[in-house]
Amino acid sequence: MRHLKRNAKLGRKGAHRNAMLANMVCSLIKHKRVTTTLAKAKAVRPVVEKMVTLGKKGTIHHRRLAVSRLHQEDAVQILFSEIAPQHQDRPGGYTRIIKLMDRRGDAAQMAIIEFVEEGDAVVASSDEGAAKAEAAPAKTDTEVAPDADEAKAEAAEDVPAAEADADAADKGSSEGQEKKDA
Repeated sequence: MRHLKRNAKLGRKGAHRNAMLANMVCSLIKHKRVTTTLAKAKAVRPVVEKMVTLGKKGTIHHRRLAVSRLHQEDAVQILFSEIAPQHQDRPGGYTRIIKLMDRRGDAAQMAIIEFVEEGDAVVASSDEGAAKAEAAPAKTDTEVAPDADEAKAEAAEDVPAAEADADAADKGSSEGQEKKDA
């Protein structure tokens, strides 16, 4: 049973864990994205959510509470001036965790924790999606992708003749091998 076990210890004493989480929150605020283990990402998410909520309130008292938790005034300044106004209309869920492959050395599950941007909001109904699609600007001539033939010609120019000959020889030998197998 796990009664009264609120948070993961992450193999650290309480003060070390709090300092690590504060540093991770500050890194997330400064860089907008942090790659870490899944357990640490899940542990840092509630702290980040609380800090953004303090930032949304925006009073001097809430700013002092954030500084007392994070210990980095420059990160708190970014939080209150840039990040909190972006999420002013959002009732919660300011971050997302994206799972990655296992880490090579110790096979720890890795994850990215990042802030959710305004444009990433999931559309609730198809009517709103259709309205957004109509409001999107049309592509200009410079944004149109080049033809496939032009792309192949450019790729062929980039490959040196020696590599092209080697590729052709490899292709020919594999075709001859298939004929022998048949």
